[in-house]
Amino acid sequence: MNHQPHNHENDHEMHSRESAPVPAGKVKDPVCGMVIDPAKAAAKTEYKGEIFHFCNLKCEQKFLADPQMYIKGPQVKVVPAGTTFTCPMHPEILQDHPGDCPKCGMALEPVVPTADPNAENHEIKDMRRRLWISTGLTIPLFVATMLDMLPKFSASHWLPAGTFGWFQFALATPVTLWGGWPLLVKAYRSIKNISPNMFTLIGLGTLSAFGFSIVALVFPQWFPTAFRGHGGAIDLYFESAAVITTLVLLGQVMELTARDSTGGAIRALLGLKATTAHIVSPYGSESDIPLEEVYQGARLRVRPGEKVPVDGRIVEGSSLLDESMITGESLPVEKKAGDQVTGSTLNSSGSFIMVAERIGSDTLLSQIVNMVAQAQRSRAPIQRLADVVSAWFVPAVVLSAIVTFAIWAMLGPELRFTYAFVNAVAVLIIACPCALGLATPMSIMVGVGNAARKGILVKEAAALETLSRIDTLVADKTGTLTEGRPAVVASLPLQGLGEADLLAYAAALEQSSEHPLARAIVNAAGTATVLTAENFQSITGQGVEAKVAGEIWRIGNADFMRASGVGVTDAAAFADARRARGETVVFVARQKQLMGAIAVADKVKPSTAAALAQLKSAGVNVIMLTGDNHQTAQAIAHELGISEFVADVKPADKEEFVAKLIAEGRTVAMAGDGVNDAPALARAHVGIAMGTGTDVAMESAGITLVAGDLTKIAEARLISRRVMTNIRQNLFFAFFYNIIGVPVAAGILYPFFGMLLSPMFAAAAMSMSSVSVILNALRLRRR
Repeated sequence: MNHQPHNHENDHEMHSRESAPVPAGKVKDPVCGMVIDPAKAAAKTEYKGEIFHFCNLKCEQKFLADPQMYIKGPQVKVVPAGTTFTCPMHPEILQDHPGDCPKCGMALEPVVPTADPNAENHEIKDMRRRLWISTGLTIPLFVATMLDMLPKFSASHWLPAGTFGWFQFALATPVTLWGGWPLLVKAYRSIKNISPNMFTLIGLGTLSAFGFSIVALVFPQWFPTAFRGHGGAIDLYFESAAVITTLVLLGQVMELTARDSTGGAIRALLGLKATTAHIVSPYGSESDIPLEEVYQGARLRVRPGEKVPVDGRIVEGSSLLDESMITGESLPVEKKAGDQVTGSTLNSSGSFIMVAERIGSDTLLSQIVNMVAQAQRSRAPIQRLADVVSAWFVPAVVLSAIVTFAIWAMLGPELRFTYAFVNAVAVLIIACPCALGLATPMSIMVGVGNAARKGILVKEAAALETLSRIDTLVADKTGTLTEGRPAVVASLPLQGLGEADLLAYAAALEQSSEHPLARAIVNAAGTATVLTAENFQSITGQGVEAKVAGEIWRIGNADFMRASGVGVTDAAAFADARRARGETVVFVARQKQLMGAIAVADKVKPSTAAALAQLKSAGVNVIMLTGDNHQTAQAIAHELGISEFVADVKPADKEEFVAKLIAEGRTVAMAGDGVNDAPALARAHVGIAMGTGTDVAMESAGITLVAGDLTKIAEARLISRRVMTNIRQNLFFAFFYNIIGVPVAAGILYPFFGMLLSPMFAAAAMSMSSVSVILNALRLRRR
């Protein structure tokens, strides 16, 4: 088998992506893509239980250098294909294809909208086509019917006798049965599924008018005198059926268009994604691949002005990255080898090579998008009222239509049966349960999207609703009020021990701890002296002990030392002076003897003071919790203007403290960032996690502040209050509309003003009610 080496080198990337079928009995070289006979392969190797064959040894060498680069299989995680569709009113409805909700009949929409703002919505396109054709047929029908009421323009002047009814039938039939077909299908499904909804009422109303007119046209002799007007003619309602259908189609197009725009927040987030990546082979050559083909461990080149393709770590080079997408800060951040980088952030200058660590749905941006989508579909507690009303709404409207027909048939004026029929149809048409059902979800969708744009991730709608009512914020100190990156600022060696040795022994003890204070001590010690600790034991919230160089060493707070029989008097003055500055002091002991003390300071976040001032001005009481001693906590509280704080708090006590506040009748939000904050975050009415903290904290919280900026709490609370106000407006409008509309359609104004509501006007009002609710929710986007 002959191969041109240079061609092989230049073309292997292209061949490896070929997807031509492999003949029976043959295999494909995973590197160059050449189809070969496995019996004549130049080399073969096994990787993860699968045998790979190669056309020559060079291909095998390339494969062994980076197998993951050349294979595609279940071990390669990519962005999942396919879309899940759900109902905006019933988020529990999920399916893998578009269609209608079996409960309310509304068109299902993608859980996560497409990133392309110009992507075609086939539902809207179909409805628009039906609307335009129906409008073209309905207008001449409506005009002809209205003109027929005027003697000079009566149809008898321009149509043969007896044909005007058939003219109406010819124009109304395609409108009602073709243009309104999707509406009738939704109505049928609602009855079939025993889930009456808006389309049940529309179907009953239009088919009643259309069916009555057909029977009256074909069999006029069946109708008694009570149905006949002047001259013995029977009124036909073809134009009513056509106009109602056309107006409902108009409402559906407007509603679908407005609903489609509520996904703008997620589309904006998806638009931040990179589309391609520059993969670097083990031999240094580079090639472009789609983002979906990036695998974990791949080496990727990021050039100036490009977006970071996925989450990972820089291994070569340095640059300045614009991370405003995550942090909200416009100033670029310096990144060098070893630093983490986030997918979709912008590389401002410099070129670097990174290793992909989190891809597809695991990237931070994908997690943000999924969290926003999930929150937009979650149900707020206030939705329960609308759910209860909607469950009884359609049966109540049908009953109202029956009662309306009966009253008019018994007590109405001349042609009472005609009045009874028209008013009953108007009652069916004007009622709109969708306005009730959409009142809450639309506001939640827009509000959650607004919050996401500002770096506030809402996990569930209930958290957004409750946030508007909080009166107490409990805040953990380290990592929440402070930066969470403490550093050693001073030390006091004793017993003749040098400062470097004190830090070395302390670092040996803290090497296995993930506590921020431990990391600060390890970083301060550096790698000059490396000591090994054995028999490591940690006492949560107090300290650690281990055997170093054959002796028991301890590091921790004063209580831990005293409990271990170690006196701290020799370092008391040092500790008091440092605590007065708001610094944390830990003590180091060998056996039963104090060997020194170390002061660690954690700077307060620049935005914390302003954030707390905003919350206090809004009437929110702020309480600080910290495991530090009282003196240190008091110094931090004084700096931030916090009047209430609790010091020396053990992790287990945080949840109890939050539970105690709730028992007192307070509405409590808890802000934290660590694993030890998770129980308290879950216990609070609203848990607020710092995005700079641990995954456990974020899982336990209802709201996550991506950049860990506390000013976002005040902003989130403002968004919450505006959303709740918007929901109450929507619910009021929906209830008011139906409470007023149904009696008016039934003819309650007729005895006083001689006014009746035409079914056509009822259809227009019904269509506009849902649209008005959605448009009111969309006002939140401008605030």
